[in-house]
Amino acid sequence: MESPGSFLRQLRRQLLAFVLSSSRRLNLSPIVKYTALTFFADRFLPSLERYKLDSRARNWLLQPLTESNLQLFVLVSIHDTRPLSVKSLKTFADDIIQDQHFTTRDIVDAELVFMKRLFQVLRFDIGAMNITVIFLEELLSQFKEVAKAGDIMSISSCMDIMDLLYETEEMSKLYKYPHSLAVSVLVASYVMGVPAQRSEFPLLPWVKLTTSYKEEDIAEIVRSILEHVLEPTMKARGFEKAG
Repeated sequence: MESPGSFLRQLRRQLLAFVLSSSRRLNLSPIVKYTALTFFADRFLPSLERYKLDSRARNWLLQPLTESNLQLFVLVSIHDTRPLSVKSLKTFADDIIQDQHFTTRDIVDAELVFMKRLFQVLRFDIGAMNITVIFLEELLSQFKEVAKAGDIMSISSCMDIMDLLYETEEMSKLYKYPHSLAVSVLVASYVMGVPAQRSEFPLLPWVKLTTSYKEEDIAEIVRSILEHVLEPTMKARGFEKAG
């Protein structure tokens, strides 16, 4: 019998793609989108890998785990971060979840299960303010004030990079360190988006001055981000990863 951890690892990429597509269709703000990702990908899913169900506490939403049930938990993670009615959420779920139709009662039950996992398993750490996109927006605003190259950069291009980091479990671990990840995404976006003739601003020294992070530490994270983001493009062009 397949373990919950193995099943979740197989589905992880599809589920996170489901988060992103649902976010686009619902036109979620960045803070809501990445809070939902934090709740679902960084907290809820890892808790299920360690899930041991007591026979006295069986819940059909968790045993057995199914893709459609997990998709419902994705929508619950969004619902818990914005004023979306249960009725509206059910309508959206009926449209986007293909294998099963859920009742409003099912949605309420899923919310109870979801919050219970966050509270009991994750030691009440359900805050939504310590996330990368908040720090990134603040840092980008500061950068635009001191560098003309900041006019070329946008929060949307930074978020494109952030979304790609969720493709693998290894890269998504960077989200455990939201401050350093925000800095690294800013630098990666600068490297990728600012033309060479306008990229003379001493970005890493400015980062060190502004955040107290060591240049070499940020450079190492940026290198990993760029390798992940650019590798598919390099392979498509027939290049091998450098170094």
